[in-house]
Amino acid sequence: MRTLDFLHISIADQVLYGFANGQLLLRLPVSTALNGAGERNGSGCTPRGRHQVRAKIGDGLPQGAVLRGRRWTGEVWSPALAEQFPGRDWILTRILWLSGCEPGRNRLGALDTFRRYVYLHGTPDSEPLGVPLSHGCIRLRNADLLELFPRVPAHCAVQIDEAPCPQWATAELA
Repeated sequence: MRTLDFLHISIADQVLYGFANGQLLLRLPVSTALNGAGERNGSGCTPRGRHQVRAKIGDGLPQGAVLRGRRWTGEVWSPALAEQFPGRDWILTRILWLSGCEPGRNRLGALDTFRRYVYLHGTPDSEPLGVPLSHGCIRLRNADLLELFPRVPAHCAVQIDEAPCPQWATAELA
């Protein structure tokens, strides 16, 4: 399994593309924000632009581990747990916490991705992917996140764009 050095998230495609040395190695379905793209604190939007993975949280936890405040609650997601807490925005398995790299766009002040707690994180398998439904984060299947997590180093570059990525959408994985 090769380490990735660049992630590209296409809001239009609802896909995460993973690269190493310019080669496409990974293509995963995601769910970005129901409210669309935007950087303002409290907007519930997915922030655009250049980011980096600032922190990796949850290494070694079981698949489906429930995280609140970036800490494991000791629970593992199940349909029964979901019934007990309807409407909860489930953050499961692992967190890749993003930090913006562009002051005035996604870093500092009311536009700060890191202070907005924008993550790549797992979601229940019952939740659809490929359609925008999150509260600003990028949701992935738990199994996909378990594959992605060890391949993404801290400070890995992440680009989030609204535009589709047609050259990557059909490219053969290396």
